[in-house]
Amino acid sequence: MTPAVGGTVVVVTRSEDADGPLSSELRHLGLPVLLWPAVGVEMAESGPLEAALASGESFGWMVFASRYAVAAVTQLMPAAPAGVRIAAVGQATAQVLRQRGWPVDLLPAEANAAALVEAFASQGNLTDVRVLFPASSRALPTIAAGLTQLGAQVVQVEAYRTESSNSLDVAECRAWIDRGGIGAVTFASPSAVDELEHALGKDDFDRLLAASPAVAIGPTTARALTDRGHTPVLADSASLHGLAQTTHRLLRLTDGER
Repeated sequence: MTPAVGGTVVVVTRSEDADGPLSSELRHLGLPVLLWPAVGVEMAESGPLEAALASGESFGWMVFASRYAVAAVTQLMPAAPAGVRIAAVGQATAQVLRQRGWPVDLLPAEANAAALVEAFASQGNLTDVRVLFPASSRALPTIAAGLTQLGAQVVQVEAYRTESSNSLDVAECRAWIDRGGIGAVTFASPSAVDELEHALGKDDFDRLLAASPAVAIGPTTARALTDRGHTPVLADSASLHGLAQTTHRLLRLTDGER
């Protein structure tokens, strides 16, 4: 791919195919896309999750923080267990649950872990309520710790592993950084920030984001960037749609200043 006119090519760092949801929406908005999959996702060994799901009806709630957790659970349990309420962090995760026939009983207004904990706090007493949390290998403590503070008994089980991607062409990434033409870099998770910096090295990562604005899907991802000295643009809504729309608006504004 040759650099887009005006430097409007957008880097997608999440793990998805060329027809993935973020890439497709960006292209629909007229923006060419570079796929730089910084993270890879693999299902964890299923034994612990199977054991937890075997006692599914003893849980009052199941909490899903990503589509990967939904995939891991529904592969083992196609239908939601009777009497268990379902919480989702974000519209994208809720949509995948509904597509698979699962109800969504709790969905915070903002798609982040802290908002989910606040939503649970408004539900009433959680004392001794068992909560199953199928999580990433890199899950932050916000959900488990927050629900525990509310009195819940949280069973956190590793459902999938977030690791370095083996399909990122680092040499090609550095060539793009050298020649310019990148309009924005999108980040949909803190892990993508971590892994892209690790893959490129700090110097090239800093060069990239000095020349091209970072767009973060939510506050946790934004914090991973600010901790590294980069001020991101925060998506209007913590969703892939919000990430794409904000990137498009940012690049239109940038083009207007030229």
